[in-house]
Amino acid sequence: QLLTHLKNHTCEKNYQCSHCDKTFSQNSLLIKHLRTHTGEKPYKCSQCGKGFSENSNLTSHMKTHTGVKSIKCSQCDKTFSRNSHLKIHLRTHTGEKPYQCSHCGKTFSQDNILVKHLRTHTGEKPYQCSQCDKAYSQKPHLELHLMTHSGVKPYQ
Repeated sequence: QLLTHLKNHTCEKNYQCSHCDKTFSQNSLLIKHLRTHTGEKPYKCSQCGKGFSENSNLTSHMKTHTGVKSIKCSQCDKTFSRNSHLKIHLRTHTGEKPYQCSHCGKTFSQDNILVKHLRTHTGEKPYQCSQCDKAYSQKPHLELHLMTHSGVKPYQ
């Protein structure tokens, strides 16, 4: 194990990705990386079925089902199950918006909000209705539309 660990420090990277130019010091790191190309998610949540490419992400996800929120914000009373959620939340106190739109310069506190915003410029509509030719830029809009096919009327 020590020899394997030492390879991380010697810059010896003998394992190359067949999809891109990245190289790795350990085969296990290459295998993890390959999942970014294949989309493989071998670690499944037993509660909801969501898949993850790494076991550590599944472990972190499981906290969302237990309701345990042991990470507390130092600025207010909010608690979180993940450090990453706290980091995003802290931006509400600092006003930090590190993600900037390359088209109009608007800034956002979360990368996923920037991705949704970019669709207003590109016209991308990745959420396609399986029953007709309509498509939407956001998943909730598709979900609302699908109710028109099922006969469900959410706003009566």
